[in-house]
Amino acid sequence: MAGPTPRGVPTDSAAASVPKDLADLLRAQLEGVADEVEEEVRRQVPEYARPGDGAYGRNLRAGVVQALTLFVDHIADPRGQSAAIAATYYELGRGEAVEGRSLDALQSALRVGGLHAWRLMGCTAEELGLDSTVVAALGELAFRTVHEVAEAAAAGYAEAQSHSTDELERRRGRLLDLLLGDGPVSPEAVQDLAHGARWRVPARVAVVTLAAAADPNTGERPPAIPGALADMESRPPRVLLPDPDASGRFGGRSFVLGLQGRPAAIGPTVPVTEAAQSLRWATRALGLMGRGILPRQGVVRCADHLSTLLLHSDEQLLARVQARALAPLDAASGGQRARLAETLLAWLLSGSNVPDVAARLHIHPQTVRYRLRQLEKLFGDALHDPDTRLDLIIALRSAAPTLTSKQ
Repeated sequence: MAGPTPRGVPTDSAAASVPKDLADLLRAQLEGVADEVEEEVRRQVPEYARPGDGAYGRNLRAGVVQALTLFVDHIADPRGQSAAIAATYYELGRGEAVEGRSLDALQSALRVGGLHAWRLMGCTAEELGLDSTVVAALGELAFRTVHEVAEAAAAGYAEAQSHSTDELERRRGRLLDLLLGDGPVSPEAVQDLAHGARWRVPARVAVVTLAAAADPNTGERPPAIPGALADMESRPPRVLLPDPDASGRFGGRSFVLGLQGRPAAIGPTVPVTEAAQSLRWATRALGLMGRGILPRQGVVRCADHLSTLLLHSDEQLLARVQARALAPLDAASGGQRARLAETLLAWLLSGSNVPDVAARLHIHPQTVRYRLRQLEKLFGDALHDPDTRLDLIIALRSAAPTLTSKQ
């Protein structure tokens, strides 16, 4: 790998003013200088203050020697290639990212080591009686060396982080597929995949399904929710929320704002191994939102609409209940049918109390009594049969949006 091209650092003119035979002298002192630089780095950078007999210590030692070698090589051959040394620091940077460490420690070590090495080699230059021009040129070369190896380390770190992020996303995608799939889910399988995905397994979860984005030009972006697993490519997009009931975490303003105006349905909270059940109900709730049976806008929590979800869990059977229970209303005209259905539902829910029905519908009690007489003609004694009354409540509750739209 070719070393990065330094920007804003000295050119080869600095090396040109340094005697070439100085390189041999400095190379002879390289191991001793490396010992002192390594010790100084361990003393000043806590992350490197560990025994030197492990892989971490060997990497530190190799890095010090390589950087010093690069410095001396710049003196011996200003036009020489430093691919091998740059590759060493590239790998050091990659190693920091793979281990999940910050690049700050490595960059600190480079600064500390470079300054200390320059002090030691600068003393050698003064002992040799070199003039100030040569000493200044050596300082420029030291700066150039630190800059080159730092850029190589940063490039390696960035490359590894990019691959690490992509791999982490793939692992989290596999974990989400397991949790929301059709097959059985074992706690052991969840723990295994969660470990590789760096995801803390919560005790309980809920699944959110999202409607189409308000602005199609913004693309599919998951809500910024800590610890959530998202699949924005599925239809509908879905997000798994960890511990959704903890301190109202996902019921407040910040969660709604994070959805950026998208209607959403939050499935019931369930054990993590039953996440697919939460997805099933959230998907059904989102469909009912689109039909106007549940509120079309905002966030709908399935836990607040369980009876509606139950009513619509078997649409074909529900349609049969509606057709049979509401058949007598077919004799009324369209507008009259909707008003009678509204009055009948209010009457059934209020315990047959006329004043309560009038207050609920904001109409005069006499109007209520008039409509009830019409309903008596249509339904007869069936209005007082407990089983029929239950069927009517179910049918009227589930058919309310349809009846209203036909007024």
